[in-house]
Order: sequence, then C-alpha cells, then structure tokens
Amino acid sequence: MENKSKDILLNKGYEILKRPKEFISFTGKKEADKYLNDLENYPHIFVLACIMDRQIKAERAWEIPYLVSKELNSFNFDEILKFPQEKFVEIFEENKLHRFNKEIAKSFYLALKDIKEKYGGDASNIWKNYPSSATVVRRFLEFRGSGIKISTMFANILARSFKIPMKDHYCIDISPDIQIRRVFTRLGYIKEGDSNEIIIYKARELNPEYPGVFDYSCWFIGRDFCHPKNPDCGSCPLNGCCEYLKKVN
Repeated sequence: MENKSKDILLNKGYEILKRPKEFISFTGKKEADKYLNDLENYPHIFVLACIMDRQIKAERAWEIPYLVSKELNSFNFDEILKFPQEKFVEIFEENKLHRFNKEIAKSFYLALKDIKEKYGGDASNIWKNYPSSATVVRRFLEFRGSGIKISTMFANILARSFKIPMKDHYCIDISPDIQIRRVFTRLGYIKEGDSNEIIIYKARELNPEYPGVFDYSCWFIGRDFCHPKNPDCGSCPLNGCCEYLKKVN
C-alpha cells in the first residue's frame, strides 16, 4: 500500500518538476506577481518575499516587497538600498504590513545589505552556477529570520517552479504544512500528532534523492480531495491505497 501511494505522489511531483516554467501566482495580484516572477531583473523581490513568509497569510507576506518598493517609488535594488533601516520600519508600521513590523522590517533591511555584501547586489548569485541543493539552502539560512522551513521552501520553489538547475535535490526537504501533515497521516506514513521532524525524515526515507518532491503533490491532494471534513475520497487518486479510507469503510 505504501509503495503504491508513494508512486502516485512521486509521479505527480516529478510531473510538475518536468513541466516548462509557467507564470506563478504568489499573491493573486498580477502586478505584484509580475515582479516576483522576474528573477532576471528583480531577483531580490523574490528573496525578500520568502523572508517575509512568517506567521502571516502567505499571499500577504509575498506581497510585502512589492508594497515596500511602491512606497519607495523604485523596484531597483541599488535605489532601495539607499534608504536607512528606520525608513523600512516606518513603512512597515504605517502600513501594518506584518504581525511583527519592527522585527521583520529589520530582517528586510539586513537582507538587502547581505545581498549587496555577499552577492554583489545580485540576489540571483545565490543560485547561479549550478550549486548543490545544500549550498542553496545554507545560503538562505544565513539571512536573518530565515529558518530551515523557509530555506527549504525557497530552494524547492527555485527547483520546481523556476526550473533553476542544481547539482542535486538531496537537501530540499518537505515543508510540513497542514496539507502535508493530513495526507501523510491519512496514508499511514505517520501517526496523528507526530512531530515535523518525523514528517521530514519520513519523506527522506520515501525518496532520499528529493524529499521535497512530495510538497506539491500533497498540497494538490489536500486542497482538492483530502479535506479536513467530508473528504472527496471517491475522486481522490489515492483512494485505492489510503489507510484512512479503509478505516471509514
């Protein structure tokens, strides 16, 4: 049963990985998403958006660099960097951009400084020249406020959605959100209430070459079929190998 469900999830995950690059809707707002998708001209906008993604709704977090840039009347990296930290705190607090405006504004500003000092003002140097997945994750971890969950999410989006070439995908772990937890639990991969670490290591056990490949397929299953209440088990691609379905029937 586990092998069958694993194969279905892997096939979906690798199908997404192999698709041509498409425009990604991060915020649902076309103008903001235009900058987030433009890694050639505005890679810093994407990097800053990932750093913002903490304890608020994802769509709101991803819009923050766009909103800040509009307040500063520039999306150009060097122009934005001219402003002092106090200006970013002011923008965050006046516009109530985050739950923790002062702290996140500081992370925003220090990320700009790191991009300048470590990557020559070009954030795409974080992932250029065919790096290993460990290198990409480690580089993102060095940004203030960036934990392992955000850093692996960052690397996964680069690999899966932006098709950035890397030497390997070994260090791109699954991001154990609510959808992944529900799907993994109902498939019998983990027990109810298991820690995030158990989820991460289970994904590594199932597919050590690229544990994070399960992210999209589990999100897709959770969103469209495996609802918290009244799941659509009859239409779910996993209905022939789901432990939850066996128990309720």
